[in-house]
Amino acid sequence: MRILLTYTGILFIFFFSSADIFAQDEPEQSNPWPEITQTAKPWTRWWWMGNAVDETNLSNLLDTYHEAGLGGVEIAPIYGAKGYEDRYLDFLSEDWLGMLDYTVTKAHSRGMGVDMTQGTGWPFGGPQVSVENAATRMVIQDYEKENGLKLATPILFQKKKENQPDAKLIAVMAYDENKHAKEITEYVDAEGKLTWDEAGDWKIKAIFLDKTGQMVKRAAPGGVGFTLDHFSKSAVDTYNSHFQKAFSGKDFGFRAFYNDSFEVYGADFTPNFFEEFEKRRGYDLKEYLPYLESEENLDIVRRVKSDYRETINDLLLNNFTRNWTSWAHNQSKLTKNQAHGSPGNLLDLYAAVDIPECETFGSSYFPIPGLRRDSADIRNVDPDPIMLKFASSAAHVTGKNLVSLETFTWLGEHFKSSFAQMKPEVEQAFLAGVNHIFYHGVTYSPEDVSYPGWLFYASLNLTQQNSLWPHFKGFNDYIARSQAILQAGKADNELLIYWPVYDVWAEPKGRMEMITVHAVDEWLHPTEFYKQSKKLMDAGYSLDFISDDMISKSKVKNGIINTSPENSAQVLIIPETEFMPMQTFRNILKLAEDGANVIFQSKPKTIPGLYSDQNSNEDIFNQLWEAIGFKDGNSKVGKGQLFLSNDLTETLEYLGVYRETLVDSGLGFIRRKAEDGASYFLVNHSAETISQSLILNSRASSAVLLDPLTGKSGTIPVVSKPEGTEVKLHLKSGESIFIRTYEDSTGMAIPSWTDYSNPVNSTDISADWTLDFDQGQPTIPSSQTLEKLASWTNQGDAAADDFSGQATYTSEFDFRKNEGKYYMLTIDKVYESAKIWINGSYAGNMWSIPYQLDVSEFLQDGKNTIKIEVANLMANSIRYLDRNGIEWRNYHEINFVNIDYKPFDASKWKTMPSGLDGNIEILEFD
Repeated sequence: MRILLTYTGILFIFFFSSADIFAQDEPEQSNPWPEITQTAKPWTRWWWMGNAVDETNLSNLLDTYHEAGLGGVEIAPIYGAKGYEDRYLDFLSEDWLGMLDYTVTKAHSRGMGVDMTQGTGWPFGGPQVSVENAATRMVIQDYEKENGLKLATPILFQKKKENQPDAKLIAVMAYDENKHAKEITEYVDAEGKLTWDEAGDWKIKAIFLDKTGQMVKRAAPGGVGFTLDHFSKSAVDTYNSHFQKAFSGKDFGFRAFYNDSFEVYGADFTPNFFEEFEKRRGYDLKEYLPYLESEENLDIVRRVKSDYRETINDLLLNNFTRNWTSWAHNQSKLTKNQAHGSPGNLLDLYAAVDIPECETFGSSYFPIPGLRRDSADIRNVDPDPIMLKFASSAAHVTGKNLVSLETFTWLGEHFKSSFAQMKPEVEQAFLAGVNHIFYHGVTYSPEDVSYPGWLFYASLNLTQQNSLWPHFKGFNDYIARSQAILQAGKADNELLIYWPVYDVWAEPKGRMEMITVHAVDEWLHPTEFYKQSKKLMDAGYSLDFISDDMISKSKVKNGIINTSPENSAQVLIIPETEFMPMQTFRNILKLAEDGANVIFQSKPKTIPGLYSDQNSNEDIFNQLWEAIGFKDGNSKVGKGQLFLSNDLTETLEYLGVYRETLVDSGLGFIRRKAEDGASYFLVNHSAETISQSLILNSRASSAVLLDPLTGKSGTIPVVSKPEGTEVKLHLKSGESIFIRTYEDSTGMAIPSWTDYSNPVNSTDISADWTLDFDQGQPTIPSSQTLEKLASWTNQGDAAADDFSGQATYTSEFDFRKNEGKYYMLTIDKVYESAKIWINGSYAGNMWSIPYQLDVSEFLQDGKNTIKIEVANLMANSIRYLDRNGIEWRNYHEINFVNIDYKPFDASKWKTMPSGLDGNIEILEFD
């Protein structure tokens, strides 16, 4: 079928499913929008600085957040502001718990949700973490013993700091010239004297259990203490029991416990590690320490390190993540976790919690004309959407609906981030499968703290003091409408891509392999897994990543791979893989036997690890592979098929698995399925307008568009084609759209969508404006009269140059309104958000490129009035404060830093343009 779609504006279309969304007495077809739920609205991390909170400010702020369109808060206790120590509350004290209880009650009364960081700052830790339960590392000290000679120095722990506690000696190992090992621990006395004297020259390694000494970073009052040993079940259990005791059986009613990204530096050991290793890997790691410490690219080095890292993963996954989630469920709570940064299998770690959470750090480049991206105001970090897909894949494959995102961390320099910059960044996350936005973040700031209020050291600084705050709801409404659709239905990805984590674990460099956002150039980008995933996505295929464990739990029915009752896919792809466990290979063969289609890019080279029966296992692996008997790259196995192909797209076409050709136009997309159709989210992040006919793979009898910026909707014609449904689409650079396709005529009951592609007339209203300043900092400038619409800065008024807040442009104009026509208001430049009133009626807002708004219903024939309230950035007023030496940042801990983590100083900033600039026109459409 072909959908005929024409649109210049940002459009949004929805999947809607019936009775629980709409009142029974309202016709279902009258409103295609889904319900805006609590989770559909964006949430925010809520920094409690110094835990200096009180009921009055909590109540007022939650009211403010609710009015701005936030759906919930995530409480994150943090360091405090100097001079307010008398307001500080100790974390988990009776007073603090009273504030938590009040917050949850108040939030629920406003229909808002609450999550809670299970600790203060990050990572997990605090005063309740004893030295025994603190993060642990393995320290290996080297000695040489010559034949017949005693050791020159005793085997004692060598402290790097005078106040460093003694580490515990775990074992002493001796290695001959061939690295054959003997344990000689029993020959070392309490003073470190070695009495062992076997003939020969020996390398001796003393293994100490040491504590990293890491304290909780950015801890709040009552939260200062050691970081937790995440690899120890007893340590994690003790940590959890501290919270269980603090809550004393009372259900405070918050939704979930939250754990931030794994930033446990140097932790690579736990007291029973060697026992756990031998139980899981089948040999004594102590005998192979020379290979664990080596960085030579040798097979045995890579295998030993892989075994070590797999064991670390097992301990983290089972002793912390799964254990923590099980405990939380017993407390009637969910878990929300950032797995990235850890040394484990990200897919399994994300899958082990209720809400996997990824994060964006820095800003992306989008070639959208007019989108500001000053190189001086950005971090040299490019977010990679494929990194986000580890969290969304884990959710999709295991049947979880919500995928959260720590959003806009250091998007730009403090006070310089606009809604227009945020929009494509959040859309890129939506395309990667995210559907539960958490801002990073909003700082609790009491009413009596002067401008700019309390602020967290890392941008985004979305607080009630921000000059953009009165316009924040428009941005939040856009996200809420979008997420209402993205949380409906189910993921609709036809491919599963195996992530060969053992290839990552076999890296010969280093001991731990921390799988971090900032190191993707090392562990992700060079791999065929990444290259093939990106190639397939760019070609228009939808995919999720799958782990060894997820493969083991998948089933096949009627040729479809079911990874959970809620998720399925058509094909499993194994990219070029060096190391694959025997059991994973057997599980893949079993899927094929049961009817699955599986494509190998090449033969996995070997099995991982240093098995005692390595050779026999390799032989079995090779025998199983040879038994497949590929002929022309194809082999029938049971009910299914195996393929050996380096051209994945060609093989997919052979299987009748087709890509979405709409990507050839430059559009990005994500698709979700419903019982009666599909929802497409399409974005134009290219530099050009996209205006052409497209084919959607979904079959449709009707279709509807919904505009997330305005909440408007409209039906569009569809045309059936053999390959799918055709759509004629017109999207300017920066625009996005949801298309909801229906298998029946449901969409036909909705009024038609307006065609905005070809204006037939235009009216220029750029001249003769009055500008009045409403509210802001540091002072209210005098009014301006403008012959032509222009920014209020650089007009010779220093007060206006320093102003951050809201100001109103007003004008009158004569207009001829023609019956049956539609009218779009367009503005060249908006710095940074505009609310528009025409003839006294609120018409809507503009805050994203392109700046345009349908104003048809508000115009009248003859004389018209227009009022445009503009909110600019905080940057100019902050510059004023720093230029005049007015102190506004005075915090414990890190205080306040710029985007390069150097002392913040805005005094040398240039004036940021503010208000409106360029032409303003009203375009007429048939």
